[in-house]
This record gives sequence, structure tokens and C-alpha cells, in this order.
Amino acid sequence: MKVILINGSPRSAGCTFTALSEVAGALNKSNTETEIVHIGNKAVQGCIACSGCHKTDGCVVNSDVNEIAEKIRNADGVVFGSPVYYAGMNGSLKSFMDRLFYSNGRHFRGKPAAAIVSCRRGGSTAALDQLNKYFAICGMPVVSSQYWNMVHGNTPEEVKQDAEGLQIMRTLGSNMAWLIKCIKKADIELPELEKRERTNFIR
Repeated sequence: MKVILINGSPRSAGCTFTALSEVAGALNKSNTETEIVHIGNKAVQGCIACSGCHKTDGCVVNSDVNEIAEKIRNADGVVFGSPVYYAGMNGSLKSFMDRLFYSNGRHFRGKPAAAIVSCRRGGSTAALDQLNKYFAICGMPVVSSQYWNMVHGNTPEEVKQDAEGLQIMRTLGSNMAWLIKCIKKADIELPELEKRERTNFIR
């Protein structure tokens, strides 16, 4: 089993990484391989609505999204981590996820996913809600913990003092490993999809 963890923070070893590392540690204890991928310090272009991905099997803007999409497609689960910026997710991660899910979301159906956020004080639940919507629209089981998936602190050292937040991260990792094992053991095909209906209210 393998889970990919995406670090959307500009700081490769900051608060978000500290939280993701705690999740990864719990996954490792459950015999799950992990890989933390750092994208937050890269200049990530947003979706330009070219619809090129409808004609190919990935984003045509550049390869940054497709490389990680391939990692996620080959993994059993995925966790996205973001710092909180103005009660929302990091801008680079937002651009990345827009392109990732629009071009590759159809391949993620049925794959367990989770989001974690780190903040100094507030805005965490709004950012978490924003992240979880990507999973819901693609039919991905959203893995939960014992509370909302967040840590608090302005530095990694402060995050390490957030005993409850770190416990939430560990519980999340354990829950994800458990769900992946359940899915593998059940070995049941995903339900067949109906032909997509689209309702437009203004014509």
C-alpha cells in the first residue's frame, strides 16, 4: 500500500510538512509506504480553460501536474496539505488542484483522500472545506479523523506543541490505512456510472 502526501506550503519543512509527517508516520506504522511531494514553492500556472485535457490523458499546459497525477493514480490514497491564507488554501496549491482534478479527476474515483491544514489561529475550517470539495466532486471517499484535520502554530516547533492537532494527524493516518485495507480486502468493483446529466438553468 502507498499514500502520496502533497505539501502545498511554500516552506518545504514548515508547519504543513510537520503535520503531514505525523500523518505519514501513522501510515508507516500501519505498513503503508508514503511519499511527501513538495509543490508549494513552485510557480504553478492556473487552468487556462483550453480543454486540451479532453483530447489527451492529462493537462497540456505543462508536465508539473501530470507527473504527480501519475503518482496519485498508482497510489492507494492521497493527502493534500495546505497552510491557511486568508481563510483559504495556498494559491499555488489551488492552481495545481484545479488543473489536476479537471484533467485527471476521472482516474481518482474510489481512491481515499484527505486534506489537512495548518494555521496560526483562524480560517482553518473554511480552507479545509475548500480542499474537501475536490474529492467530493470526483467520487473519492473522504477520510476523516477524530476532529477536523488541522494543526495550529506559527512555526514547526509550535505545531509540535499542539498535542491535540498531532493526535488528529495520527488518527487520520491510521483511519486512511484502515480504509485502504478494507477496500483491498473487499475487492469489489466500483458501481457503474450513469450517463452524466448536466442541467443548465439559463439558455
